[in-house]
Amino acid sequence: MTLRARADSFVGIPLDGWTGTSRHWPVAGESLTVESLPRDAHTARLRAMRNAATVAEAELRRPAGADTAILDILHPDGRHPGETAIVAALVEAAFQRCPDVPRLRVAGLGGAPALLALESFPIAPQSGTTPGLCCDALSCAEPASTSAESARAGESHSEAGAAPDALIERAQFYQLPLLWLSPGTRAAYPLIRSRVGPQDRLPPLRPPQPNGMLYRRWLPHLGTTLSFRSIDRRRDLALFHGWMNQPRVSYYWELAQGAAELDGYLADQEADPHLFGVIGSFDDVPVGYFEFYWAKEDRLGPHYDAEDFDRGWHGLIGNAAHLGRPKTLAWFKAVTHYLFLDEPRTRRIMGEPRASHRKMLSYCADAAYETLKEFDFPHKRAALVCCERERFFRAVPL
Repeated sequence: MTLRARADSFVGIPLDGWTGTSRHWPVAGESLTVESLPRDAHTARLRAMRNAATVAEAELRRPAGADTAILDILHPDGRHPGETAIVAALVEAAFQRCPDVPRLRVAGLGGAPALLALESFPIAPQSGTTPGLCCDALSCAEPASTSAESARAGESHSEAGAAPDALIERAQFYQLPLLWLSPGTRAAYPLIRSRVGPQDRLPPLRPPQPNGMLYRRWLPHLGTTLSFRSIDRRRDLALFHGWMNQPRVSYYWELAQGAAELDGYLADQEADPHLFGVIGSFDDVPVGYFEFYWAKEDRLGPHYDAEDFDRGWHGLIGNAAHLGRPKTLAWFKAVTHYLFLDEPRTRRIMGEPRASHRKMLSYCADAAYETLKEFDFPHKRAALVCCERERFFRAVPL
């Protein structure tokens, strides 16, 4: 049996001091909660539980001068691929505790079966030296060697002959469909050209519209769970009608109509393969309505060089109790995260807010959307905004 070395004491960067319980939803398996229990200013014990039973424990620490936190998983041992979901929940909890670190080192589990779907590049520890870190984990040819780079990478305190550490990059971890998406949401379709859509830009065949719960993620800075579920006009029509008839909503959406007309609007949407609507909630309390669409066959498609898997969205906050910049920005981030998870071939999320809507454009900028140009729709002067996958996951904390 290989023993993973641990540090009994060290000088580190203080963690955020947060004590509490986070929630995690593996795609495979039941939901988990992770307790964060600070041991001192620099170390926290993470305890994962399912149905009140402890299923995993780990220690998290942040060495001084390092941009890498170290996660020492005490159990399980990561030697079975069935433990991947539990390890992923611990990794997410560690990133939540260290929101500014770009990567996480998992001590002694490089190449372990439960880590193979998570790690970017295994780091071999060397006796008396700090393992190096390649800046580009996807195309790493050889480890970095300077003392400054080693300090930024953090020190694993591994002994000679120990198993290598696993390196998990934040920007890559949050793209993996291991958490957040609901089981059986839908699978990506093969690239088969559809017969439905504008004849001058026929899109790929699109998957069926999803049903039920689509996405859930715990937001530690708000202390709440954000979720998306598909809208169901049989149960949500009254809610949808009330939101659309609010003056601040109807000013932008122009759908202040009766229940029968709005039922028809949703029915038409059900028959349109290029978009679908969802209800966004905080702790299962409905907060807003969002429409997700494929940009190529949308009205936006002719106004730029659209790719087959570009996405776009519209949204509104109907529950006035949840207005305010922190929560609204959380929706921008969550919508973008979900759309990138939903289709791994999507490289860009596009948008066309009013060019005069400065507040909306400021939210776009904070969520890594870049304004490319202005153009005219029949009903408005629009700004074309674009969020690229690589930039989003590198620049936006989740």
